[in-house]
Amino acid sequence: MSENSKIEWTDHTFNPWEGCQKVGPGCDHCYAETRNARFGGGTAVNWGPSAPRRRTSAANWRKPLAWDAAHAEFFAVHGRRQRVFCASLADVFDNAVDPAWRQDLADLIMKTPNLDWLLLTKRIGNAGAMIGEMFLDGAPDNVLLGATVVNQAEADRDIPKLLRVAVARRFLSMEPLLGPADLTRIDIDGHREIYPLTGSTDCEDADGKPTPDLPRIVWVIVGGESGPGARPMHPAWVRDIRDQCEAAGVPFLFKQWGEWCPRGPESLGYPLVEGVPRIRLTEFGDNGSDLAARGEDHVWMNRAGKHAAGRLLDGVQHDGFPEPQ
Repeated sequence: MSENSKIEWTDHTFNPWEGCQKVGPGCDHCYAETRNARFGGGTAVNWGPSAPRRRTSAANWRKPLAWDAAHAEFFAVHGRRQRVFCASLADVFDNAVDPAWRQDLADLIMKTPNLDWLLLTKRIGNAGAMIGEMFLDGAPDNVLLGATVVNQAEADRDIPKLLRVAVARRFLSMEPLLGPADLTRIDIDGHREIYPLTGSTDCEDADGKPTPDLPRIVWVIVGGESGPGARPMHPAWVRDIRDQCEAAGVPFLFKQWGEWCPRGPESLGYPLVEGVPRIRLTEFGDNGSDLAARGEDHVWMNRAGKHAAGRLLDGVQHDGFPEPQ
């Protein structure tokens, strides 16, 4: 699936700069921070509110131009456009980044119209204003804006912000998924509801006044956490989001189980790696001290490792992608 990236939902990964800081529970075990420390002699020199962000080389910045130039060959083989995940080791909408760097990125996106740019952020509250500064005539259609959402609290807070940003398409990355989430309906301040998976049209507030229409989310990615300290993901959370997307006709991609995979009566077919930890996980995320599955909401989670755990959900590999613009 990937040309120049090991990430299952993209073909290429491009990092215009490196560095970030933690802003939520999904950042607790940040692989990019760990990588930065590994190459920084044990210290994550580009991480934190006062740390400098490091711009990547001119040679790296030329890579998307080469990918764009090869678009015809790629399309002949794959029958679709190339996807570029931007800033896997940073955040495009990080306040600590020089705005001139973001403008250079915007210029690069404009020069590569044959690439679909996936801009994924944990700072969706910054995205609207910053995109307005980057693209004075509006973001081009080859930009897909994504928000990272790890639980219901983040969904309630960030999905309305995502839907208000002026871009052609919007998606969610729910990795690491740390709790259940209802994406079908979100209550806004107790005054009105929105419907992220189907779009919100002809709605009214609590006083019966018309409210602005909002678009739909066109793609949902779900994945569990990997690496040291990884937190297990209950299969019920994943199945529920899969079913929500299927009912709404929204493409669903299951990226990985991560470090932990499910075991138990409703999890047949998943690998059991002997001699490694197992825990009991309830649907609400509390880990039991015993290793027995009790009741329909409880399941054994086996620390199998990312490779062994794989990315099958109930025996099926889910590789949904949004339709071309």
